[in-house]
Amino acid sequence: MTKTILITGSTDGIGLLTAKKLAADGHKVLLHGRSASKLESAAAAVGGDVETYAADLSDLSAVRKLAENVRAKHHKLDVLINNAGVLKAPQAVLENGQDIRFVVNTLAPYLLTELLLPIIPADGRVVNLSSAAQAPVNLKAMQGNVPLADIEAYAQSKLAITIWTREWSKSLSNVPVMVAVNPGSLLASKMVKEGFGLAGNDMNIGADILIDAALGARFADASGAYFDNDSGAFADPHAAALDENHAADVMSTIKDLISQTG
Repeated sequence: MTKTILITGSTDGIGLLTAKKLAADGHKVLLHGRSASKLESAAAAVGGDVETYAADLSDLSAVRKLAENVRAKHHKLDVLINNAGVLKAPQAVLENGQDIRFVVNTLAPYLLTELLLPIIPADGRVVNLSSAAQAPVNLKAMQGNVPLADIEAYAQSKLAITIWTREWSKSLSNVPVMVAVNPGSLLASKMVKEGFGLAGNDMNIGADILIDAALGARFADASGAYFDNDSGAFADPHAAALDENHAADVMSTIKDLISQTG
Protein backbone atom coordinates (compact mmCIF):
# COMPACT_ATOMS: atom_id res chain seq x y z
CA MET A 1 0.00 0.00 0.00
CA THR A 2 1.41 3.34 -1.07
CA LYS A 3 1.25 5.94 1.70
CA THR A 4 1.42 9.73 1.69
CA ILE A 5 4.01 10.78 4.27
CA LEU A 6 5.08 14.25 5.41
CA ILE A 7 8.54 14.50 7.00
CA THR A 8 9.53 17.81 8.56
CA GLY A 9 13.19 18.75 8.42
CA SER A 10 13.84 16.47 5.47
CA THR A 11 16.46 18.43 3.53
CA ASP A 12 19.35 16.76 5.36
CA GLY A 13 20.25 14.24 8.04
CA ILE A 14 17.92 11.50 9.20
CA GLY A 15 14.92 13.23 7.63
CA LEU A 16 16.46 13.18 4.15
CA LEU A 17 17.67 9.60 4.46
CA THR A 18 14.21 8.48 5.68
CA ALA A 19 12.61 10.27 2.73
CA LYS A 20 14.96 8.54 0.25
CA LYS A 21 14.14 5.12 1.66
CA LEU A 22 10.39 5.71 1.69
CA ALA A 23 10.38 7.10 -1.85
CA ALA A 24 12.43 4.12 -3.04
CA ASP A 25 9.67 1.89 -1.63
CA GLY A 26 7.11 3.75 -3.73
CA HIS A 27 5.55 6.04 -1.12
CA LYS A 28 4.57 9.64 -1.85
CA VAL A 29 6.85 11.82 0.27
CA LEU A 30 6.16 15.42 1.21
CA LEU A 31 9.47 17.09 1.97
CA HIS A 32 9.71 20.05 4.29
CA GLY A 33 12.56 22.48 4.93
CA ARG A 34 13.28 26.16 5.51
CA SER A 35 15.23 26.77 2.31
CA ALA A 36 13.68 26.53 -1.17
CA SER A 37 17.07 25.76 -2.74
CA LYS A 38 17.80 22.96 -0.23
CA LEU A 39 14.33 21.57 -0.84
CA GLU A 40 15.01 21.54 -4.58
CA SER A 41 18.26 19.63 -4.01
CA ALA A 42 16.56 17.23 -1.61
CA ALA A 43 13.74 16.52 -4.08
CA ALA A 44 16.30 15.69 -6.75
CA ALA A 45 18.19 13.42 -4.34
CA VAL A 46 15.04 11.66 -3.14
CA GLY A 47 13.47 11.16 -6.56
CA GLY A 48 10.20 9.33 -6.98
CA ASP A 49 6.87 10.92 -6.10
CA VAL A 50 7.80 13.97 -4.02
CA GLU A 51 6.40 17.40 -3.18
CA THR A 52 8.20 20.23 -1.41
CA TYR A 53 6.97 22.62 1.26
CA ALA A 54 9.04 25.52 2.61
CA ALA A 55 8.34 26.83 6.11
CA ASP A 56 10.34 28.20 9.04
CA LEU A 57 9.07 26.23 12.02
CA SER A 58 10.37 28.83 14.47
CA ASP A 59 7.44 30.97 13.27
CA LEU A 60 4.12 29.40 14.27
CA SER A 61 2.26 31.45 11.65
CA ALA A 62 4.44 29.67 9.06
CA VAL A 63 3.44 26.34 10.66
CA ARG A 64 -0.22 27.28 10.15
CA LYS A 65 0.50 28.14 6.51
CA LEU A 66 2.35 24.85 6.01
CA ALA A 67 -0.65 22.90 7.26
CA GLU A 68 -2.92 24.96 5.02
CA ASN A 69 -0.74 24.24 1.99
CA VAL A 70 -0.66 20.50 2.69
CA ARG A 71 -4.43 20.37 3.20
CA ALA A 72 -5.00 22.32 -0.02
CA LYS A 73 -3.35 19.48 -1.94
CA HIS A 74 -4.28 16.43 0.12
CA HIS A 75 -7.52 15.16 1.63
CA LYS A 76 -5.57 12.37 3.37
CA LEU A 77 -2.16 12.20 5.01
CA ASP A 78 -1.22 8.71 6.18
CA VAL A 79 1.84 9.57 8.24
CA LEU A 80 3.30 12.72 9.79
CA ILE A 81 6.92 12.43 10.95
CA ASN A 82 7.79 15.42 13.15
CA ASN A 83 11.53 15.16 12.59
CA ALA A 84 12.70 18.80 12.44
CA GLY A 85 14.74 19.83 15.44
CA VAL A 86 17.21 22.41 16.70
CA LEU A 87 20.04 22.02 19.21
CA LYS A 88 22.21 25.07 18.47
CA ALA A 89 21.15 28.20 16.62
CA PRO A 90 22.80 31.54 15.81
CA GLN A 91 19.84 33.22 17.53
CA ALA A 92 18.59 30.94 20.30
CA VAL A 93 16.10 33.51 21.60
CA LEU A 94 13.48 34.56 19.06
CA GLU A 95 12.09 38.09 18.70
CA ASN A 96 9.10 37.14 20.86
CA GLY A 97 11.47 36.10 23.66
CA GLN A 98 10.90 32.37 23.27
CA ASP A 99 13.66 29.78 23.01
CA ILE A 100 13.93 28.41 19.48
CA ARG A 101 14.38 24.84 20.82
CA PHE A 102 10.98 24.84 22.51
CA VAL A 103 9.31 26.44 19.49
CA VAL A 104 10.77 24.16 16.81
CA ASN A 105 11.11 20.95 18.83
CA THR A 106 7.88 21.08 20.86
CA LEU A 107 5.34 23.75 19.86
CA ALA A 108 5.61 23.57 16.06
CA PRO A 109 5.08 19.80 15.88
CA TYR A 110 2.16 20.07 18.32
CA LEU A 111 0.48 22.76 16.23
CA LEU A 112 1.22 21.03 12.93
CA THR A 113 -0.22 17.77 14.25
CA GLU A 114 -3.31 19.56 15.55
CA LEU A 115 -3.92 21.24 12.19
CA LEU A 116 -3.32 18.10 10.11
CA LEU A 117 -5.17 15.68 12.41
CA PRO A 118 -8.45 16.06 10.45
CA ILE A 119 -6.81 14.50 7.38
CA ILE A 120 -4.83 11.77 9.17
CA PRO A 121 -6.95 8.59 9.30
CA ALA A 122 -7.43 6.56 12.48
CA ASP A 123 -5.07 3.92 11.05
CA GLY A 124 -2.45 6.59 10.30
CA ARG A 125 0.57 7.49 12.40
CA VAL A 126 2.20 10.52 13.98
CA VAL A 127 5.88 9.87 14.74
CA ASN A 128 7.55 12.41 17.02
CA LEU A 129 11.31 12.69 17.35
CA SER A 130 12.32 12.45 20.97
CA SER A 131 15.82 11.88 22.30
CA ALA A 132 17.76 10.07 24.99
CA ALA A 133 18.43 13.61 26.25
CA GLN A 134 15.36 14.40 28.35
CA ALA A 135 15.01 16.69 31.34
CA PRO A 136 12.11 18.06 33.44
CA VAL A 137 10.61 21.12 31.79
CA ASN A 138 11.19 24.52 33.34
CA LEU A 139 7.83 26.13 32.49
CA LYS A 140 9.26 29.64 32.80
CA ALA A 141 11.98 28.71 30.31
CA MET A 142 9.38 27.30 27.93
CA GLN A 143 7.51 30.60 28.20
CA GLY A 144 10.70 32.49 27.36
CA ASN A 145 11.30 33.96 30.82
CA VAL A 146 14.43 31.99 31.80
CA PRO A 147 17.44 31.49 29.50
CA LEU A 148 18.87 27.98 29.16
CA ALA A 149 22.08 26.50 27.81
CA ASP A 150 21.73 24.70 24.46
CA ILE A 151 21.65 21.13 25.75
CA GLU A 152 19.31 22.05 28.63
CA ALA A 153 16.81 23.65 26.27
CA TYR A 154 17.11 20.72 23.87
CA ALA A 155 16.62 18.06 26.56
CA GLN A 156 13.63 19.87 28.04
CA SER A 157 12.05 20.39 24.62
CA LYS A 158 12.43 16.67 23.89
CA LEU A 159 10.80 15.69 27.16
CA ALA A 160 7.99 18.12 26.33
CA ILE A 161 7.29 16.51 22.93
CA THR A 162 7.38 13.10 24.62
CA ILE A 163 4.87 14.35 27.20
CA TRP A 164 2.43 15.70 24.66
CA THR A 165 2.68 12.49 22.63
CA ARG A 166 1.65 10.50 25.71
CA GLU A 167 -1.00 12.89 26.96
CA TRP A 168 -2.64 13.56 23.60
CA SER A 169 -2.93 9.88 22.76
CA LYS A 170 -4.58 9.25 26.15
CA SER A 171 -7.10 12.06 25.80
CA LEU A 172 -8.42 11.39 22.30
CA SER A 173 -10.10 8.37 20.78
CA ASN A 174 -10.28 7.30 17.15
CA VAL A 175 -7.10 9.17 16.29
CA PRO A 176 -3.91 7.96 14.64
CA VAL A 177 -1.23 6.16 16.60
CA MET A 178 1.12 8.75 18.14
CA VAL A 179 4.55 7.59 19.21
CA ALA A 180 7.70 9.30 20.46
CA VAL A 181 10.96 7.80 19.23
CA ASN A 182 14.56 8.28 20.25
CA PRO A 183 16.07 7.34 16.87
CA GLY A 184 19.46 6.61 18.41
CA SER A 185 22.03 8.67 20.24
CA LEU A 186 24.79 10.56 18.44
CA LEU A 187 23.89 9.60 14.89
CA ALA A 188 25.91 11.19 12.10
CA SER A 189 23.62 14.18 11.56
CA LYS A 190 24.54 17.80 11.09
CA MET A 191 23.10 18.49 14.57
CA VAL A 192 25.45 15.99 16.22
CA LYS A 193 28.46 17.33 14.33
CA GLU A 194 27.64 20.94 15.27
CA GLY A 195 26.56 20.19 18.83
CA PHE A 196 29.13 17.65 19.92
CA GLY A 197 31.90 17.76 17.32
CA LEU A 198 31.49 14.04 16.60
CA ALA A 199 31.27 12.19 13.32
CA GLY A 200 28.47 10.09 14.78
CA ASN A 201 26.99 6.66 14.16
CA ASP A 202 25.34 5.29 11.02
CA MET A 203 22.22 7.35 10.26
CA ASN A 204 20.51 4.28 8.82
CA ILE A 205 19.92 3.27 12.46
CA GLY A 206 17.69 6.30 12.86
CA ALA A 207 16.03 6.24 9.45
CA ASP A 208 15.10 2.57 9.76
CA ILE A 209 13.40 2.99 13.14
CA LEU A 210 11.44 6.01 11.90
CA ILE A 211 10.17 3.94 8.97
CA ASP A 212 9.29 1.10 11.33
CA ALA A 213 7.43 3.54 13.60
CA ALA A 214 5.62 5.00 10.58
CA LEU A 215 4.61 1.73 8.95
CA GLY A 216 5.64 -1.28 11.02
CA ALA A 217 3.28 -3.71 12.74
CA ARG A 218 4.88 -3.49 16.21
CA PHE A 219 3.89 0.18 16.46
CA ALA A 220 0.26 -0.37 15.40
CA ASP A 221 -1.00 -0.55 19.00
CA ALA A 222 1.67 1.58 20.60
CA SER A 223 -0.09 4.93 20.80
CA GLY A 224 1.42 7.12 23.49
CA ALA A 225 4.48 4.92 23.81
CA TYR A 226 8.12 5.97 23.85
CA PHE A 227 10.57 3.84 21.87
CA ASP A 228 14.22 3.99 22.81
CA ASN A 229 16.30 2.89 19.84
CA ASP A 230 19.46 2.83 21.95
CA SER A 231 18.03 -0.22 23.71
CA GLY A 232 15.91 -1.28 20.72
CA ALA A 233 12.75 -1.48 22.82
CA PHE A 234 9.74 0.38 24.14
CA ALA A 235 10.72 2.02 27.41
CA ASP A 236 9.63 4.52 30.03
CA PRO A 237 10.71 8.07 29.21
CA HIS A 238 12.27 10.28 31.89
CA ALA A 239 10.31 9.93 35.14
CA ALA A 240 9.08 13.54 34.85
CA ALA A 241 6.94 12.51 31.86
CA LEU A 242 5.13 10.04 34.10
CA ASP A 243 4.43 12.67 36.76
CA GLU A 244 0.78 13.60 36.19
CA ASN A 245 1.12 17.09 37.63
CA HIS A 246 4.22 17.91 35.60
CA ALA A 247 2.62 16.52 32.43
CA ALA A 248 -0.55 18.57 33.03
CA ASP A 249 1.50 21.74 33.60
CA VAL A 250 3.48 21.16 30.40
CA MET A 251 0.31 20.51 28.39
CA SER A 252 -1.42 23.66 29.62
CA THR A 253 1.71 25.73 28.91
CA ILE A 254 1.96 24.37 25.38
CA LYS A 255 -1.70 25.17 24.72
CA ASP A 256 -1.35 28.67 26.20
CA LEU A 257 1.70 29.48 24.08
CA ILE A 258 0.06 28.23 20.89
CA SER A 259 -3.18 30.11 21.58
CA GLN A 260 -1.17 33.35 21.90
CA THR A 261 -0.12 32.98 18.25
CA GLY A 262 -3.60 32.10 16.99
